[in-house]
Amino acid sequence: MNTGRLSEYGENMDFQVGQVVKLKKQHPCGANAWEIIRVGADFRLRCTGCSHQVMLARRLVEKNFKGFAENA
Repeated sequence: MNTGRLSEYGENMDFQVGQVVKLKKQHPCGANAWEIIRVGADFRLRCTGCSHQVMLARRLVEKNFKGFAENA
């Protein structure tokens, strides 16, 4: 039995620390990519543009998730 959450596109919503994700809205600094620092009921994300850190509820990250960014 698969208990992993699925996005609206059917992909598994399994996030790992260190992954870089894109969200629907960009940060005021202009960057659109966020590095995952902490995963749990809440996510701690770091903006890849200015290194600002924010905490977001898991449901907000899953709702606003657009895809994984290329790790450069």
